[in-house]
Amino acid sequence: MKRAFGVIAALVLLGGVAFALLKTPGDDPGPKVVTVTGVIGSEKRDFFKDPDVTAALAEQGLKVEVQTTGSWLMGESKVDQLDFAFPASLSPAEAIRGQLKLKDAPIRPFYSPLVVLAHQSTAKVLAQNGLASQDQNSRVWTLKMDEYLNRAKAGQKWEELTGAKEQSDLSGAIYMTTTDPSESSSGALYIALVSYLLNNHQVVSTDAEVQQVKGVLLALTSKQGIQKSSSDEPFRDFLSNVGNPLVLAYESQAAQLAVEGKNAGDMVVLYPDTTISSDHTIVGRTEAGQKLANLLRDNEKLRKLEAKYGFRPQSDPAAFGLQTAGRENPAFAPDLKPAGVKQAPVAEPTMLTKLVDAAKGK
Repeated sequence: MKRAFGVIAALVLLGGVAFALLKTPGDDPGPKVVTVTGVIGSEKRDFFKDPDVTAALAEQGLKVEVQTTGSWLMGESKVDQLDFAFPASLSPAEAIRGQLKLKDAPIRPFYSPLVVLAHQSTAKVLAQNGLASQDQNSRVWTLKMDEYLNRAKAGQKWEELTGAKEQSDLSGAIYMTTTDPSESSSGALYIALVSYLLNNHQVVSTDAEVQQVKGVLLALTSKQGIQKSSSDEPFRDFLSNVGNPLVLAYESQAAQLAVEGKNAGDMVVLYPDTTISSDHTIVGRTEAGQKLANLLRDNEKLRKLEAKYGFRPQSDPAAFGLQTAGRENPAFAPDLKPAGVKQAPVAEPTMLTKLVDAAKGK
């Protein structure tokens, strides 16, 4: 009997060895993949759809499923049932963290400065009239925001600018198209930027200061009519040659187009000489959501892919420059300081909400 058991054991052992020898490295299933659900802004949709991003996340055991909405609408998206929320700026992220009563601070894996898009002919008219300039070495364009606001406050029309009459698409009041500040981060950040400039380049911090800038904010918003809740829509309108001559956008939207080698036409990226960076901020509600946040910040593969989509990784700012180097149309500014671009601080969330309400006539 003992001998029979010994034979069986030997056969089992040999079978196990044979199976092990037949296995190849490709048979390794890797880590168990966990599905992570969340809500994001439309500007990150293509990033999460990228097969390379999907593969990089799968290597770390994650499969990400997302839905898109405006950053300030995410709190209404049943975030208490999702693993994460990923708005385009810190303020809505902090609001969501407060709503969920989370202790851990949200993570900002990458950012993108706000820029203004225009066609070449429009940019030249702006330059002729002291509203913009182009560095002849770097080819980078800047928009003089104080001068722009002076013209907008005065109600100046395009037809009054030198060279504008030759451009059929330049007519009516001078303003830029933005998203709805009550629904979208880019629109709210524009309100934060304009209020800062109007307040003698100081952050609005009192109700009295809100009242002082309210009239201009309301005028700049009401001129636009119905505003979109997603930054993707005005960007696509611009590419289709419809809509307003000046469109506020994330730098990442234009950079992604260029990095992918898609036709940008005669698009010019104007960097406001004072701008605000959109800190894309992820709130991890669950352990899996927090793991995703950490990976987006720390994983080298994912940081390179972030730069591919025009984002500036917080942990690797040079990655953006490597992706956009040497491009003349449109030209990008890998380092904002040498380009003469200053960063405006954002009003704290409660005050920003008051500014947005003022811009919407509330």
